Amino acid sequence: MADGLQVTELNAWFGTRQVLMNVNLRVPSNAVTALIGPSGCGKSTFVRCINRMHEVVPGARSSGQVLLNGDDLYGPGVDPVMVRRRIGMVFQKPNPFPTMSVFDNVAAGLRLAGVRDKNLLHDVVERALRQAALWDEVKDELYKPGSSLSGGQQQRLCIARAVAVQPEVLLMDEPCSALDPIATARIEELILDLKKDLTIVIVTHNMQQAARVSEWTGFFLMGELIEIGVTRDLFTHPREKKTEDYITGRFG
Repeated sequence: MADGLQVTELNAWFGTRQVLMNVNLRVPSNAVTALIGPSGCGKSTFVRCINRMHEVVPGARSSGQVLLNGDDLYGPGVDPVMVRRRIGMVFQKPNPFPTMSVFDNVAAGLRLAGVRDKNLLHDVVERALRQAALWDEVKDELYKPGSSLSGGQQQRLCIARAVAVQPEVLLMDEPCSALDPIATARIEELILDLKKDLTIVIVTHNMQQAARVSEWTGFFLMGELIEIGVTRDLFTHPREKKTEDYITGRFG
């Protein structure tokens, strides 16, 4: 059985506009894969196709195959909600549920899955907040609104919410773009820690960030995956001229 994520011949459209063209990519387990490229090149659409959020947009559609540990995520009868439980997502702007407490934010996915046992909820919330390196900062403020936290703490709260349901993959779409350098460093440390338990795909405009946190990097341009390789090799010896031009700042 194939291990990790295997994407084959993935195409995506918004209405009649094609935004991804025949993307083929294997994402290895328990590693960080970074996706770089200029704005509008298809990186965010790609990760939204992986957990079937792309199809939520009116008029959006996709074709191709996405396998997670051998399971066809677009197969007949597959529930997109179950796909999103297996593949969590953290967005560019921290988006805690504003009317919910820190505790309820993290417990939200568990409650949706039918978990009602208070002791179990508390144990899982604590574990998720510890995984997100947030427990020590909020353990005495669990019932304050999640929106009362700082921006960096809110983003770690969103990561805790995503990992609470124990996904196999975590997608991160520009998770640090709204954060200051100190908060960014905390998130990067967290990514390196989380990959022990998770497969991580991070979309980033920041090539230095990609170099710091990822083992693999893929370069997207105009809806195509131009190349993917070991991060260090891609940044020092890219195979494709377009990749070299982007990395050296000749465009983008």
